[in-house]
Amino acid sequence: MMSSVKRLLIGRPLKSDQLGDQKLNKTKALAILSSDALSSVAYGPEQILLVLITISAAAFWYSIPIAIGVLVLLTALILSYRQIIYAYPHGGGAYVVSKENLGKYPGLIAGGSLLVDYILTVAVSVSAGTDAITSAFPSLHPYNVIIAVVFVLLITTLNLRGVTESASFLAYPVYLFVLALFIMIGLGLFNVLTGRVPAELHTPIGTPVAGISLFLLLKAFSSGSSALTGVEAISNAIPNFKAPAPNNAAKTLAAMGILLAVLFSGIVLLAYYYGIIPSEEVTVVSQIAEQVFGRNFMYFFVQGTTALILVLAANTGYSAFPLLAVNLAKDKFIPRMFTVRGDRLGYSNGIVSLGVLSIILIIAFEGRTEHLIPLYAVGVFIPFTLSQTGMMIKWIRQKPEGWVPKLIINTTGAVISFVVTMMFFMTKFTQVWPVLIFLPLIILLFYRIHKHYEAVADQLRITTCEPPLAIEGNIIILPVAGITHVVENSLRYAKSLSAEQIIAVHVPFEREDDAIFEEKWKKFHPEVRLVTLYSPYRSIIHPLTKFIDTVQRKASESNYQVTVIVPQFIPKKGWHNILHNQSSLLIRAHLLYRRNVIITTVPYHLKK
Repeated sequence: MMSSVKRLLIGRPLKSDQLGDQKLNKTKALAILSSDALSSVAYGPEQILLVLITISAAAFWYSIPIAIGVLVLLTALILSYRQIIYAYPHGGGAYVVSKENLGKYPGLIAGGSLLVDYILTVAVSVSAGTDAITSAFPSLHPYNVIIAVVFVLLITTLNLRGVTESASFLAYPVYLFVLALFIMIGLGLFNVLTGRVPAELHTPIGTPVAGISLFLLLKAFSSGSSALTGVEAISNAIPNFKAPAPNNAAKTLAAMGILLAVLFSGIVLLAYYYGIIPSEEVTVVSQIAEQVFGRNFMYFFVQGTTALILVLAANTGYSAFPLLAVNLAKDKFIPRMFTVRGDRLGYSNGIVSLGVLSIILIIAFEGRTEHLIPLYAVGVFIPFTLSQTGMMIKWIRQKPEGWVPKLIINTTGAVISFVVTMMFFMTKFTQVWPVLIFLPLIILLFYRIHKHYEAVADQLRITTCEPPLAIEGNIIILPVAGITHVVENSLRYAKSLSAEQIIAVHVPFEREDDAIFEEKWKKFHPEVRLVTLYSPYRSIIHPLTKFIDTVQRKASESNYQVTVIVPQFIPKKGWHNILHNQSSLLIRAHLLYRRNVIITTVPYHLKK
C-alpha cells in the first residue's frame, strides 16, 4: 500500500546510469536556481524606501545612488562567484572556498549559515507567497499556516520526483514573472520618457534633504542588499548542470545577474518617478503596477506571478541545500545519510529534511516569518564575506596568471559584504541577534558529529593495535514464553549451531507457573536445560539480563561467546503487530547495547 502511494507521488525508481538525464540545461537551471534572487526584487527596493521614509519622501531620490551601490555589489558578487565556479567545479560554494582557504572553522561558519539560510528561504518565501494569496482572498487568512504547509509539501514532493521534473514544472511561473515585470518596467519607463508622469510626483535628484546621514544611507543600502539573497545558489549546485557543468553554470549565473540588475533597477526607477510611498497594506510592486496599468488584467497578472515567484523562490533552497549537505556529510560534519541518492537520483534525505524543518519554522512562527528576513539576509552575507575573503587568500597564495584583477574583484566584494553584514548587526540587532546563538551551536554540533565519526573510524580500522579475542565455543540462551511452533523453530536453529550448551530461560510472573512449565518442558525437550526466573515485579527484561550477565562473566573466563536467540512470530498482516505485546522487540532492543553478547532473531511466519 505504502509502496503504491510512494510510486504515485514520486514515480518509478531510476537506474544509476540515468543520472545524466537528471541534469539541467541552462534554461531550466536559470528558472529554479534564480527564483530566490529574482523574487527578491519584489521586496528589495521596498526595503530601501522603508528606511528613507523615516526622513521624508523628499529623500527618495537617494534610492537611485543606493541602487547603483547595490548593483556594484551585485557585479562584484557575480564576477566573484563566476571565479568560484571555475575554481571549484564540483560545487560547495562558500563552504568549500572558506574551508580550503581560511580553514575548517570559517568553512563551517559559512556552511552552517547557508544550511540555516536555505531553511529560512523556504519558510520566508512560502509564507510571503501565502500572504500575497490571502491578501487577494481575505477569507483564507485564518488558514495561512495550513496553506503554507501544503505549499511546502507540494514543492517537496516535486523535488523528490527529480530535478528535471521539478524544473519543467516550475520554470513557467518564473519566466512569466520576468515577462510581467519587463512589460511593467518597459511601459512605465515609456510613460516617464514621454512626459506622461507628472514631475511633481518626485523630488529632483540632488535636492538637499535635512536629517540625512551617512549611517542612514548605509542602513538603506544594507536593507536594499537583501535583494541579492540567492546569488550564491548556482555555485553550490554546479553538479546539477549538464556538461560542461562549469561553463553552463557560469553562463546561467551571468544571465541571472543581468536579469536581477534590470528588474531591480527598473523597479527602483519607477518607484522614484511615480512617487511611490511604501505602505503596510500594499506592496511597492503592486502600487507601481496599478499606476502603470490601472486595475486591469495586467495588474492582476503582475500580482499573480509575484505571488507565485515568492512561493517558488523556495525551490532555490531545495536545489542548493541537498548539495551543500552532501559536501558537509562527505567531510563527516553531518550524518552520512545526506550523501545517499533516492529512488529518483536526487538527495532525498536532504530534500525531506529541508521540508520538515521549514514546516516546523512556519508552524512555530504561525506563518508570520517576515521578521526573519533580516536574519535571512545576514545569514547570506556572512558566507558572502567569507567566500570573497577566501578567494582573496587563494589568489595571494597561488598568484596565477591574471590574478591581480581577480584579487581586486574579490576584495571589493569582501569589503562591501563585510560592511553590509556589520550594518545589519548595528541597525537590526534586535532581529539578527539569534545568529550569534545558533551559529556557535551549529558549529558545536558539527564538531561533535565529526568527532564521533573519527572515533568510529579509529575503532573500525583493521590496523588497530587491539588484538582480536579468540572464541573457543558458544553458549546459547533461548528465552521461551511457552511451548509453541515458534520455540520449536528457534530450538532447531540453536541445535544446528553446534553450541557447547543451550539454555532455555522462562520468566513466570506467578510461583505456581514454575512447576507447571517445568513438567511440560521435560516432555517437550528434556535434553535442553531449562532455567526459570520468577519475576515478582512482572518484568521480563530485568531477571533475563541479570541471568545473561552472570552467564557472560563465566563464559568470558573460558573465551566462550554468549548468543541470545530471540524467537519471534511474524503476523501475515502488518497491523496485526499491534495486537501482540512485542516482547521479542523489547528484549532485542535492551540487549543490543550490551557488550560481548550476540543477539539473533529467528522469525516464524504465520500463514494467516
